[in-house]
Amino acid sequence: MSRDRDSDQIVKCLVWDLDDTLWQGTLLEGDDVRLRDGVLHVLEELDERGIVHSIVSRNEPGLVTERLCSLGVAEYFVAPQYGWGAKSSAVRRVAEELGLGLDAIAFVDDQPFELDEVAADLPQVRCYPAMDIPSLPHRDEFRPVIISDDGRRRRLLYRSELERRRAEHEWDGVPVEFMRSLAMVFRIRPASDSDLARAEELTRRTNQLNSTGVTYDREELRRMIASPAHTVLTASLEDRYGPYGVIGLAVVERRPDAWWLRLLLMSCRVISRGVGGILLAHVVREAEAAAMPLRADLVHTGRNRQMHVTYRLAGFQEISQAGPICVLERRSRGPIPTPTWITVVTCERNSNRS
Repeated sequence: MSRDRDSDQIVKCLVWDLDDTLWQGTLLEGDDVRLRDGVLHVLEELDERGIVHSIVSRNEPGLVTERLCSLGVAEYFVAPQYGWGAKSSAVRRVAEELGLGLDAIAFVDDQPFELDEVAADLPQVRCYPAMDIPSLPHRDEFRPVIISDDGRRRRLLYRSELERRRAEHEWDGVPVEFMRSLAMVFRIRPASDSDLARAEELTRRTNQLNSTGVTYDREELRRMIASPAHTVLTASLEDRYGPYGVIGLAVVERRPDAWWLRLLLMSCRVISRGVGGILLAHVVREAEAAAMPLRADLVHTGRNRQMHVTYRLAGFQEISQAGPICVLERRSRGPIPTPTWITVVTCERNSNRS
């Protein structure tokens, strides 16, 4: 295992300017704009790697949508932002709408002034001139180590999430009733070999709800899945808008004297759904049923304060410190409250995995 996380370097969203960047020409001046050379390949290649595309533009949204459709690339873009304000403000809105840190965002524009403005206001965002577009897929920051099936579908998962948010914004009622209307099902099951790519990807990409920042590669995960001294659990979520994919992972070492949560993480995409503590609650119940103390590793990464709060609310207290690893133990008894609007399904290793 490693703490040299590629999630600190990999771009998760590329934000495009349009005029003389994505396409040649200026839309509002009536130009018959066409995609720049190499743009279609970049759109396709990064999308296949799970890197999503967005837009910031001072063009009229309807005209942009019409032209993107005529060029055959409208499907690639999520959370576009339009307006005459600073590009940095628009880039920030993209990050907020997608639930990404600014250090996961890249921006490409043909105008040096726009690049400088974004770089000055948002120094975490990586900025590239339009002339560099063909080379982007060859750069390390656009080459994730792991590309899982969920990663290849990431654009579709974001589209579903944005539909949920629009429905929630338009909901004229009590918020908890909207949550109930989603008919969410949270599934917990032991990981299998088919989960290895996504499990490794989660350890590399997840920051905010990640207990340690430890990265496990596929071979390490495979050994732990086969080990009688370990349990590796995955969590997935679905609702009436479709699946979120595999969004959680837990690695439990079962020692003779205690069970030990070596890693607990949950995708930042589901923070707003209230599911952050469900997988932890399941592990707590299993440890209590086995009459075993439950301990957990926690490493403060600068991004995972929310995971520390999750442990504290679940009754964990610090018992020791070993280098960067803070060891916690659950001292309180009883169940951890979980949202009543979510159906939790636990599956055995060889059960039907829907």
